[in-house]
Order: sequence, then structure tokens, then C-alpha cells
Amino acid sequence: MGTLGAAGAAEHGGDGGAAVFERNRGLLFSVAYDMLGSVADAEDCVQDTWIRWARDDRSGVADPKSYLVRIVVNVTLNRMRGTRSRRETYVGPWLPEPLVTAPDVADRVELADTVSFAMLVVLETLAPVERAVFVLREVFGLPHAEIAEAVGRTEAAVRQVAHRARERVHARRPRFPADAAEHRRLTEGFLAACADGDVDRLTAMLADDVEVVTDGGGRTRAALRPLSGAAKSARFLAAVSTHYTGFRAEMTGVNGVPGIAMFDADAMPMAVAVLEARDGLITRVLVVRNPGKLQHLGPDTGRSPAQ
Repeated sequence: MGTLGAAGAAEHGGDGGAAVFERNRGLLFSVAYDMLGSVADAEDCVQDTWIRWARDDRSGVADPKSYLVRIVVNVTLNRMRGTRSRRETYVGPWLPEPLVTAPDVADRVELADTVSFAMLVVLETLAPVERAVFVLREVFGLPHAEIAEAVGRTEAAVRQVAHRARERVHARRPRFPADAAEHRRLTEGFLAACADGDVDRLTAMLADDVEVVTDGGGRTRAALRPLSGAAKSARFLAAVSTHYTGFRAEMTGVNGVPGIAMFDADAMPMAVAVLEARDGLITRVLVVRNPGKLQHLGPDTGRSPAQ
């Protein structure tokens, strides 16, 4: 996904640093979000980064972009240590907060494969520093030396952490995930089968070992444990769909891949779903229903906090 590169002293400008910060705001949000899986927490980290950037003496900063990344990583690592304790008491399965984008983004799935919603779920298995190193190296392409500065480790240690994190992530990623066209086809078929309450069709679309994970956070109805098995999952999905009669469901982009968003009569999001698939079958259904994880979306799904 490319290296951040050296921005040079020219990025300072004569605006006290505000314009420099704004030019890098999207990047800073992405780093924090990929590390946290939370939109609200990522936005707070970006705000804290601005406060530190505004008050620091930047006269000796040759590379503002790298300097800002270092700040946001440190701020986010501190936030991660606090959020991990909250997740230990979370009601039911925990899923990341989705970024719902314009539907055409789903056609460019290859551009966001590394930071897909499913990948964020995998990244939850990493320790904070491992996740930071993986995100900075694999997603943003930073050199090991720059990452070492950002996380306060030696370059040799960062290389070891990067290798360990990469192995752990690759061990949990699907070996043969669906391509963009197949992913879209399966998602469209899944949405239609759910809308019809067609148990037989849903069963045929699901892998025998499919897993359905619903995140309600104790704030709305959701399964407190993941469901597994095609027949059981199909009956559950068809039954749940009957509760959404009269509401609007549509295909949309979720973290850059095809997904489904459901809205109430006031156009407010009620649920967001993402599928994982391989060999033409759905292997995992991830559904976010916790209202606190959807409130940042609002009625307009064509925007994300990074924009």
C-alpha cells in the first residue's frame, strides 16, 4: 500500500502547522482506526494528536508526516491498553465498528483487502505493539526503522515483532477468499434469501462449518455466542429477518468490501453485515447491531469519518 516517505521541511508551511495536520488527518485516522477497530476512539486519538502537535516545538522536525504518525501511534497504544480491559466485560461477541462507504467502493475491493472488516477481526488477536507494527508495516509500508521510532523499540526487535505478527495473521486469514465479483454475488444472494426468509436457499449458500457472529453489546437483541453449522445458522438468519419486515436493506461498501446495511424508517442504521467466503460458499457472517457502533454512520452512508 505504499510507504509514507519523507515529506520534507516544506510541509511545515507558514500556517502554524494546521494545514500540515489537515493534510494528514485522513492518514492519522486510518492508523488509529486500524489499530483500534473503533471509529469513536480513533477520532479521539486524532484529536489528542492535534493537541500534542499544536503545542510541540516543531522547529527541528524535518518530516512532519512521520512525526505525526509517531504521535498518533503513541496515543493509540495508550488507548488500546484501556480498551482491552473494557472488552473483557463486553456482553457477547465483540466486532469492530464498521466504516460504511459509498456502494461503488465495493467494486474496488482489492484496494482495501488488508484492512477489510474481516481483517480487523483477525487483528484483534494481536497484542497492542504487534498490531501497531503490523498496521504500520503491512498496511502503510513504513520502513522498520521508522516503525521502531514510532513504537519505541529497536529496529531488530521490530523486525521480530513484524515477523511474528505476520505469521499469526496469515494463519487466521482464509487461504482462498472469494474474489470481488464472487463476494458481491454471494452478498446479493444472501440479502435476497434473507429478505424472503428462504431457509433452504440460505442453507445451500452456507458452508457446513459456517459461523454467524452478532454483536449487540448488550444494548439490543443478538446472539450471545457465535452460531455454527449451515442448517442452524440458516434457520436463525431467516427467523431474524422476519423482525426487519418493512425496513430497508441495501448493498453498500463496508471497509471497502461488499456488505449490507439496514435502516429504519428514519434512515438511521440498524445493522451492518459483512460476509466471508471461499469456494463459492459463505464461511462467516459478521453482524454489528450495537447501536453505539452504528451511531457515527448517521443517515448518510456515503461518508466516513476519514473524509
